[in-house]
Amino acid sequence: MEDKKRPLFMIGVVCEMFHIHPQTLRLYEKEGFLRPRRVGGARLYSQEDLERIRTILNLTKDLGVNRAGVDIILRMKHRMETLHREMEEMMDYLERDIRSRFQKKINDAFDED
Repeated sequence: MEDKKRPLFMIGVVCEMFHIHPQTLRLYEKEGFLRPRRVGGARLYSQEDLERIRTILNLTKDLGVNRAGVDIILRMKHRMETLHREMEEMMDYLERDIRSRFQKKINDAFDED
């Protein structure tokens, strides 16, 4: 499991960190913005969750975005991250393919001698 996804923080600690009410986090969970892990009935938040909370609070408190807007922005952000990962995978594949073809041409050139 990646460290950023490891659930470490209980709801009370997260609320203190961000100066928010626990009901706010429950609302974010109900809206589908967060999916904290549950261990023995307690919600545990990961570093990744904290980054998402920070983003949500920035959008709502600092920029005045409503919950529907937050939902759209979070979905777009997720889609962009997915596309970015896919693009990196494609670039890695192309790099390996080009390197392989180049190596084959070099080998063929030296084998002809």
